[in-house]
Amino acid sequence: MKKLMIAILLPASFIFSQVNAQNQAAATAGKTEVKAKVNGPVARWDVTENNMGDIPQGIPRSAQFNLTNDGNEPLIIASAQASCGCTNLSYLKDPLMPGKSMAISATYNAAAKGPFTKTITVRTNASDQPTILWIKGTVVEKAEEKK
Repeated sequence: MKKLMIAILLPASFIFSQVNAQNQAAATAGKTEVKAKVNGPVARWDVTENNMGDIPQGIPRSAQFNLTNDGNEPLIIASAQASCGCTNLSYLKDPLMPGKSMAISATYNAAAKGPFTKTITVRTNASDQPTILWIKGTVVEKAEEKK
């Protein structure tokens, strides 16, 4: 008799637990996810890599990286440094207020022919880790002007 009761109760409890789990999953499926409120600045980049394609030698080309502060405190760029002197950076030094955006412009001088990959290391008060921005492309020989 005990074996019969165990044989009936064990599968019944298993089925009950499965039905209960499905009901809980269905109940939470309709709820929207609530995001935790962020304290401090949050840096969001539109892109972190810019492929400039082919660039005529000796004609500088610029790439733009847009930065938005998705946090609730001012975002400060502590430093922005290019990997070599062939890339010049331009950006506003003022704090970026919450919800606002700005651009960092990187201009490559295109002096040497051939493929290139350069980095821009950006440090902000939003993270202990820097953001690495990339520019790449190929400098090709400048086409001769026809007279």
